[in-house]
Amino acid sequence: MPLEIVRNDITKLKVDVIVNSAHPTPEVGGGVDYAIHRAAGPELIVERKKIGDITTGTAFITPGFKLPAKYVVHTVGPIWQDGKKGQREQLADCYKNSLELALEHKCNSIAFPLISAGVFGCPAEIAIATAVQAIKGFLAEHEMQVYLVVFDRNSFKISGSLFDDVQDYLDRNYLEEIVEEECRAEEQKRRREAMGISALGASLPNAAESRMMEMDEMPVPRRSAKRKCSVDGRPKTREKSAAPKKTRSLSDLLDEADDTFSEALLRLIDAKGKTDPDVYKRANMDRKHFSKIRNKPDYQPSNATALALAVALELNLDETKDFIGRAGYAISHSSKTDIIVEYFIERREYDIFTINETLFAFGQPCLG
Repeated sequence: MPLEIVRNDITKLKVDVIVNSAHPTPEVGGGVDYAIHRAAGPELIVERKKIGDITTGTAFITPGFKLPAKYVVHTVGPIWQDGKKGQREQLADCYKNSLELALEHKCNSIAFPLISAGVFGCPAEIAIATAVQAIKGFLAEHEMQVYLVVFDRNSFKISGSLFDDVQDYLDRNYLEEIVEEECRAEEQKRRREAMGISALGASLPNAAESRMMEMDEMPVPRRSAKRKCSVDGRPKTREKSAAPKKTRSLSDLLDEADDTFSEALLRLIDAKGKTDPDVYKRANMDRKHFSKIRNKPDYQPSNATALALAVALELNLDETKDFIGRAGYAISHSSKTDIIVEYFIERREYDIFTINETLFAFGQPCLG
């Protein structure tokens, strides 16, 4: 995926270039700056002194020396005050200028720390939003693998209102699956006890065994998270709500019911009036990966790739279920990733970068 948020030590990443949140004067600062100089060896400060002072928002490149990376880009982020004195623009310039330098040196991969976060005082959610927006703009025009590296997941924060809203959605839907499983287990246990089966699995006469098998095969009704189980395992009664109606089926868009995932993807791109680059960039996918899918009718994507393409195609929830079903997947409420993606699709919010920021904030893998 062209933009990936990772938790790692930036000095250990095997990329073409890593970005240093540098001290404005030619000396070794703290945090990321100190860690990079320590890993690169004393040669790096010699090169850094040749550059001299660095103006906020600008960027310079040096060799990586003992680092796994070939180059180090040095950029100085703004010291945060109230955010009203051009600090956002300066911070965005740090990313833009670093990416342009990497492009000039024919680099294929680059890793950024969260510039200006930490001791420079930029709130984490602003630092992340500015970084992602600048990187997103670059990737719309260029191909490069970009990593946004965070040392501690607690330092990565999305908007508080978005986090709370997604958390509430997770609580309601993730809990529903757990309650259903617990109720099914309790009801199966009650049925077995009613037939005289002990916890040790005592044998029954053939007729009783047959009856028990029949009862086990009977479907256990699904329940919402609000339905509770009583002491004896029986569900408490509640009025049935009307089943939600499908708004649109993927079959309305496709001519062939037996299309493979790859064939369905290509038909949908045409049906939605999109182009290949529109779709793979919106799916946080590189051109090479997309070409494999396009050229192999029997291509089997990962669940993350299938969901990313559903987002890129701006499918509604029913279309998404049909689409990923062609790859053998389903939206599951026992998966936090699936529930979070469902949250955004239901609201018709299809920005893959916002979705990935949210997934990372909740400890889930990114899409792409």
